[in-house]
Amino acid sequence: MAALREMPRAGRQFLGTVSHWKPYSAKLQRCASTEANASTTSPVESTPIPDIEQDSGLTSPIVERKDIKVTDPRRRASRRNYELPHERYRYHPPKYYRGPLHPVQPPPSSDPVARNFTPGPFNLPRLKQTFHSTVASDIMTLMYQHTPPGTPKKPERVRLREWDDSSPYMQNRPKRGPRGSDVLFPLEKDIDWRNIPEIKAVHLATFVPKAKKNPDHLIVGRAVLQTITGVRPEVTTTKSSVAQWGIVKGDRTGVKCSVYGNQAYEFIDKVIHLVFPKIKDWQGIRGTTGDSTGNISWGFDYQDMMYFPEIEANYSLYPSKMISGCRITLETTAKSDRHARLLCMSLGIPFYGKLVD
Repeated sequence: MAALREMPRAGRQFLGTVSHWKPYSAKLQRCASTEANASTTSPVESTPIPDIEQDSGLTSPIVERKDIKVTDPRRRASRRNYELPHERYRYHPPKYYRGPLHPVQPPPSSDPVARNFTPGPFNLPRLKQTFHSTVASDIMTLMYQHTPPGTPKKPERVRLREWDDSSPYMQNRPKRGPRGSDVLFPLEKDIDWRNIPEIKAVHLATFVPKAKKNPDHLIVGRAVLQTITGVRPEVTTTKSSVAQWGIVKGDRTGVKCSVYGNQAYEFIDKVIHLVFPKIKDWQGIRGTTGDSTGNISWGFDYQDMMYFPEIEANYSLYPSKMISGCRITLETTAKSDRHARLLCMSLGIPFYGKLVD
């Protein structure tokens, strides 16, 4: 009975659906707008609907300043029925960074809300991306030293000398520096995830003693450094007089510049992959280089400067007899030459000879 009772309802639905069907002619139509134009039944003659706009956007009227309606922000705020949240309800980044394990972390420096907001980053150097994705973990793995639990710590090396009590004037005096030098070098700590050495800056300097007689040497030196680094160099003066070289204190005989951040990574990447392989019979950097604080230095002769791609592309623009070499200092965050040398070797800079830490 229930099935017979449902039959009229199903029939009504079927008939209602059939009534909405429209006859469709078997013909080709371009798009839906063609059908819409054809089905328009208006006493006024229908205008054709083009598929492509005939008018250009340049024909639209130019909006002038007087046509723009400007709303006063104070008046708009006075008409608002509700108030915006007060300053104490808004998000404020933490004032201090309390470590990576703290539950409240500051936003990145690229976030406009951050206290140390700096626009960017605008680029990601290939060498820097390789360092953070591969080299950093490899360095931490190579420098890992397993220490069994309960092993006593090694006593720290005594670097400051104490005074003996042979004289009453030596009591309660501050300790003396290392013998032979008053410079106290930083301590080398084991590499972990907190202090993986990185590239901090690259410093370039050129000494041109011939610039005293011919200032054009100084102009060429500045042009060369600015071309390979993209930074405007500054002119340096001599600090002392040398009679053999014919220079006097205060003469303009040098050029220097420094690159930091992503530019330093891009410059080192260019030196490793484009300049070093082209130097004939190049063995690498001497193992004795370094200043015991994590900085590595090397030099390029005047004939090696042409291997930079910026100079090689327009070598005819520079007087070949006026191009001088330069010395390069790679500044890293390492605290010793051993860790700085490990960073350079992992990036592709070889060393030869005796390695001095």
